[in-house]
Amino acid sequence: MDQISDHSKIERESLGEPKPSRRRTWRTWAIGATAVLVLALAYLGFAPRAGNRAAALPTPVPQVTVSQPLQREVDSRAGFLGQFSAIDRVELRAQVGGTLTEIHFKDGQIVHKGDLLFVIDPRPYEIKLEQARAALQTATARVELANAQLSRAQSLRRNEFATQETVDQRTSDHDSSNAAVEDAKARIRDAELDLEYCRVRAPFSGRIGARQISIGSLVAGSRAATSPTTLLTTLVSLDPLYLDFDMSESDFLTFSRERARVGGPLANKVTIGLSDETSFGREGTLDFIDNALDRSSGTIHARATVLNPDLFLAPGQFARLRVAIAPPTPVYLLPDSAVVLDQSQRLVMTVGPDATVKPKIVTTGDLRGGLRVIQSGLAPTDRVVIDGLVRAIPGSKVAPQDGTIHYDATVDEQG
Repeated sequence: MDQISDHSKIERESLGEPKPSRRRTWRTWAIGATAVLVLALAYLGFAPRAGNRAAALPTPVPQVTVSQPLQREVDSRAGFLGQFSAIDRVELRAQVGGTLTEIHFKDGQIVHKGDLLFVIDPRPYEIKLEQARAALQTATARVELANAQLSRAQSLRRNEFATQETVDQRTSDHDSSNAAVEDAKARIRDAELDLEYCRVRAPFSGRIGARQISIGSLVAGSRAATSPTTLLTTLVSLDPLYLDFDMSESDFLTFSRERARVGGPLANKVTIGLSDETSFGREGTLDFIDNALDRSSGTIHARATVLNPDLFLAPGQFARLRVAIAPPTPVYLLPDSAVVLDQSQRLVMTVGPDATVKPKIVTTGDLRGGLRVIQSGLAPTDRVVIDGLVRAIPGSKVAPQDGTIHYDATVDEQG
């Protein structure tokens, strides 16, 4: 029997039958591969269904805040850029020549009308005045002599001891001496005037500029405008000031029609804000509009008068101003952030009854109470998106929530 079992073992090995341990290894690998295949098929079968369930979940609708436009009555006004200028400005020039001996101010200080500014050496003009006075005395003495000679000649002529020719000669001498007296008096006034011009005084109150000469300089002066004179300094008035600006033809027409309707003199109030101010806390009076439009620019020059009691404003400064050109009319107001600029158009996003976003083209004005004036393009029942504008895509659905528009009466900025 041992031979038979050995023979069977040899036969199995010759036929390639695996050993028992190798059979168990192959069985384990087969079971593992089958399990992996089952899991893969299960995943492939489950993944599409999970994706379909995820796709089937509803997308959340974006929320926005909406409100109907705020309605108020505001006046129609126009904004301009103006520049202050002095009402009075003068170049102080010498009217007499001589040596400058005194300066009685500091550059840039405020001076008042009549204040002494410069002194030109008066001695030559004092001498001239004394000469004129001496000439007057001489002329006066000649008048007295001529009077006596004329009286004597007339007496002799009545007694026929003198000819008429002698009387005529004495009359001529009398008239000439009287004329010499008047000439001497005029020369005195001229000399007094030159002496007065040696002391240069401020013609009005204002701020003086930098002096152009120093003490000891030789000054060229003349009362004739055509003669060369020495510039001493400049002086400008500060209170009040002019605010000059240019008005477009359309604004001018609107303003003129309203002025014709209201009637009365031109005395419109303007509000003013400086370049570093956000509010318009200053006021002026529009008191001048030019008589013709500039053909090249299509504008007309206008001017307001502004009080400057603290002398804070200076000629040459720029300022923004607003002019009311029409009476108050009903308008709509929206937050400035609710208005979208699309190329040359301005849009607002509205939400319809079906919660669909719809854009509307509007015409805007300036800012009032921190809100943008909407002149046209909206209805009072429109629900405008005032918050969440980035989520308001035209044609899309949104979840509108009611909001409130607040008018801040303390804020009054130029749009």
